[in-house]
Amino acid sequence: MSTDPSIKTPQVRLLRPLAIALAGAALISLAPAASAADSFAACLAQLRGPALKAGVSGATFDTHTAGLAPDMAVIDLLDAQPEFKTPIWDYMAALVDDERVSDGQAGMARWQSDLDRAASRYGVDAATIAAVWGVESNYGRTLGGRPLLTSLSTLSCYGRRQAYFRGEFFSTLKIIQDEHIAPERLTGSWAGAFGQTQFMPSTYLRLAVDFDGDGRRDLVDSVPDALASTANFLKRAGWSAALPWGFEVRLPAGLDTSGAGRKNKRAMSYWAGRGVTRADGQPLPAGDTPAGLLLPAGRGGPAFLVTRNFDALYSYNAAESYALAIAHLSDRLRGGSPLAQAWPTDDPGLSRAQRRELQRLLIARGYEIGEPDGMIGTRTRQALQEAQRELGLKPDGRAGLKSLQALQAGKTPN
Repeated sequence: MSTDPSIKTPQVRLLRPLAIALAGAALISLAPAASAADSFAACLAQLRGPALKAGVSGATFDTHTAGLAPDMAVIDLLDAQPEFKTPIWDYMAALVDDERVSDGQAGMARWQSDLDRAASRYGVDAATIAAVWGVESNYGRTLGGRPLLTSLSTLSCYGRRQAYFRGEFFSTLKIIQDEHIAPERLTGSWAGAFGQTQFMPSTYLRLAVDFDGDGRRDLVDSVPDALASTANFLKRAGWSAALPWGFEVRLPAGLDTSGAGRKNKRAMSYWAGRGVTRADGQPLPAGDTPAGLLLPAGRGGPAFLVTRNFDALYSYNAAESYALAIAHLSDRLRGGSPLAQAWPTDDPGLSRAQRRELQRLLIARGYEIGEPDGMIGTRTRQALQEAQRELGLKPDGRAGLKSLQALQAGKTPN
């Protein structure tokens, strides 16, 4: 799960057991006179029993919940998942740019031996493993700084999906208890994903592996453990070494796309018989391999045929835009080209280098937005809105090419 809040969020399963959900609803209806601190303390007290049933010792629970205070900022983030709100051309431009490709190829060269071992053991190719690593934490550079215990305890007591987050909260306590990982090392995204490939705590307990042989499953400081754990995840999600994730395709005029969708898979021979061809000019694979037609921006944008391996990527974080970013980045890491078909917009998204340039230009105009880091957060969006008004552009705060060009020119472009 990427820790850039302007790009994406970690895998969040929509599990909601009825009994726990009803208990959560009752909890939130505590007397309105109670302060936030009192209601949070009452929530933690009610969670102690379920935590013990989940295998957390009383001593562990008491020690690591003492002094916890809620972080209500995570509640706002719960409903702001950018995979579902960010235009696909912005999402892809920031996650799959030349910088991430070159950094990924350098990382693959450095960790080639471990990637090759993981590929051999789990049947997932090195480029795909590295692509997850790149999207989730920018190859270990951005792990996220929110304490898991704080975020997950808050999400266990407030907002939606409390049942799910309670399970993750209990899993975090079990990691501290059973894996002997200090809680200060367990920091990550707002939703609790942590480590170099951003596992949720329950995913860690199920699927993390010790690949460097030191006796610990360490996704924070051990690159081999993180890469192999990701490969294990994808294998368990149904990845097949015999299949590609899919590929970009060209559609013939008049093709009926009403049945498009990754779930509506048909044999490759079906698509070939209807004139669908690969965008790189190669023929479609022969045979009956099932593939779905994915049109993330409609008929006017890039089109893809995707196999069950794409579904395995999707399971890492349930958003098709996320899976497509990993899939395309894996192709680029193998030396593949950018997408052949342009996105259907006259205002393309920006790479991270372009985002940093936009931020530098805003700073030069007197806006205090912090260091230019390429992450389009609240301060950057607010400053950009003001600059857009000054430049005669639509003040939507979106960091697109038109705004960058206008800032570079110092006036509205023709």
